[in-house]
Amino acid sequence: MSLTEIQIKNVENVLRNALRNKFQTYKPETSSMPFHVRLLGKDRLALYSFIHSLSTNFGTSIFEPVAVTLAKGRFKNVKSHTSVGDYISTQSQNEIQRIIDNLITASSSPNKIKEIEAIRKVCKSGDMVRVKPTLVDLFLEDKNGVFYLFDLKTAKPNIGNFKEFKRTLLEWAAVILASNPDSYVNTLIAIPYNPYEPAPYNRWTMRGMLDLSTELKVAGEFWDFLGGEGTYKELLECFERVGIELRSEVDSYFASFNK
Repeated sequence: MSLTEIQIKNVENVLRNALRNKFQTYKPETSSMPFHVRLLGKDRLALYSFIHSLSTNFGTSIFEPVAVTLAKGRFKNVKSHTSVGDYISTQSQNEIQRIIDNLITASSSPNKIKEIEAIRKVCKSGDMVRVKPTLVDLFLEDKNGVFYLFDLKTAKPNIGNFKEFKRTLLEWAAVILASNPDSYVNTLIAIPYNPYEPAPYNRWTMRGMLDLSTELKVAGEFWDFLGGEGTYKELLECFERVGIELRSEVDSYFASFNK
């Protein structure tokens, strides 16, 4: 068993609270759909709309707090939705642009270790300029002082955005190194589940921009990294238990739309 009883309790509380809070704040779409209503019923349409609405903020309302709960058992410093800093060197900015240009033109292949070392060499060179980097969804520091910064994405991220994803990861590293050039920093994309299961996740779309061995964790890779081997399976069981527990509340809530 990877998760402690306290972790399981905390995860399940996150799920209960997220769902019940959504019930209190949810406002169904007001557009009239007379054919759909007569064919399927108001309750089913409300459920469909609710699921879509819940999915749009699943990351911040469920995945992020669950990730924090799991990571606190293994990492000494855990934060979510946080800033990594305010300054970056102009030479780091130039190096990041050079890396991205080379990847776009296929002049080089992604190699995160080499990219980080190239940025480290210039992290204090040139002027230090104030920036406002994208907030880190999940910031971790292990007992050895190694940093892991995660950007949580939807299960099927837009291919056209991979260039900006890569820039964000490199900028996070440059900002960390600007204040601590000797730090060991990892910046990664996390995708909480694999929509293609039981087939492997379709990683080829990211291959030209991301170093798949060091910049991407999908489904069990991510959750087991946070909580230990077997965490992903136990996490799914937590979701299932809470779903069964709250089923009558869910049914009652949506039945009210038929009144």
